[in-house]
Amino acid sequence: MPLPWIVVLLPWAGALALAAIAAPRLAARVNIGVAALTFPLALLLLFQPHGVQGWTRVDALNAPFVALAAFIGLTTAVFSAGQLDAERFDALRLRAYHAAFQLFLGAQALALLSDNLGIMWVAIEIATLASVLMVAVHNTPAAIEAAWKFFLLCGVGIALALFGTIVLYLAAQAVGGAGEAGLSWASLHAVAAECDPGLLNLAFVFLLVGYGTKAGLVPLHAWLPDAEAEGPIAISAVLSGLLLNAALMAVLRAKAIVGANPEAVAPGPFLLALGLASVLLAGVSLWRRADARRFFGWSSVGHMGMAAFAFGLGGAAANLAGLLHMAGHSVVKSAIFFGVGLSARIKGSQRLADIGGLIGTHPLLGWGLALAIAAVAGLPPFLLFASEFLLLQETAGRAWWLALPLALGLFLTVAAKVAALQRLCLGDPTPDAAEAPGRAARLSAVVPLWLHLGLALLLGLLMPPALAGLMAEAARIPG
Repeated sequence: MPLPWIVVLLPWAGALALAAIAAPRLAARVNIGVAALTFPLALLLLFQPHGVQGWTRVDALNAPFVALAAFIGLTTAVFSAGQLDAERFDALRLRAYHAAFQLFLGAQALALLSDNLGIMWVAIEIATLASVLMVAVHNTPAAIEAAWKFFLLCGVGIALALFGTIVLYLAAQAVGGAGEAGLSWASLHAVAAECDPGLLNLAFVFLLVGYGTKAGLVPLHAWLPDAEAEGPIAISAVLSGLLLNAALMAVLRAKAIVGANPEAVAPGPFLLALGLASVLLAGVSLWRRADARRFFGWSSVGHMGMAAFAFGLGGAAANLAGLLHMAGHSVVKSAIFFGVGLSARIKGSQRLADIGGLIGTHPLLGWGLALAIAAVAGLPPFLLFASEFLLLQETAGRAWWLALPLALGLFLTVAAKVAALQRLCLGDPTPDAAEAPGRAARLSAVVPLWLHLGLALLLGLLMPPALAGLMAEAARIPG
């Protein structure tokens, strides 16, 4: 069996096993074990020859993000195991939660690795449905409302993406793209210059809005802060770190096809507009959030907007900035949700006003969360600083009139995050809850938190040359 399919099917096999396990400790260990087996296999993809194997492909654009997704899946499984007692799942919800977790991991891996745009669509839909189930698993009114909004808005988005995929398939028919070749990214990219530019334009608009909904881009972004605020905390980590990347990768595949036709409308301005709108709206909205998880959910909207803006600007340097931004955001935002999740459990609340002075009372957690917030704000020396600096440099040199609103959005978001850092980690400590988590629960959050920070620091200061070369190669693919 080809390695890409093993990376997809192993989590799905784990999902089937976990659907039958009702013992919490055993289920948590199996969940970690499946993720631990998947991670080294995903790393091997970095050394696989690039090319198409049936419905899958391995290239510089997807291999690093599959490995990163497997890493986040493993650390989130460890974090989740330590927080299970606080979730208070009954047997049915425990089985549904763990099965949906591994189903999601396999589906997003397939979305990244698929060469067939139809299979990619199906994979993203499976990942979405698994995410909806995990958000709704507590069955509280707030969780059901968040899951329903998630389902409706992303249902609209996936329907638009399906229509865009069909139009793209129709565009390939006139140039010999019959059967599976009409949905193969490699085949479509090869014949894109001969396709009807009008059909390509129509397809890209629907694909951008459809998959942009999944990526948390304006205007169909409202599901993201609610989903990250109401589901189990582990779900917030994988939503920000994995689903958003898979959806934006689908947009990049479509952009590469449309951009290869010289008569089609340039896709860049559409991405620039949605990306800039997302950055500005997030910058304003962050100042009105009282819930810590909702606050960082809005931060995800802004960061995906930054990446979309970079890809809209286009070119090797801007694309590299976008890819680095996606990777940095995934690593750091997952770390933040580990820290916020443990903090909310220690304090008995996830409101910003109820969490304070963590450095003074819980220094390992407090310093880890403070550094993670600084990293997600784009402060040096972490990876997001490098990506944002490169993007601002490219924008100022090529389109200075866009650099001004982009810098404004960045300033608003950085200021809001620094204010949140001061509130959560500094100042007078707020009282702890009567029922404090045990040592194992604390370690299951703090160890992954600091591990993610170390990775973000390494990638920001001293990225391995082989990985840097792979990312530079990936930056040339979207065009």
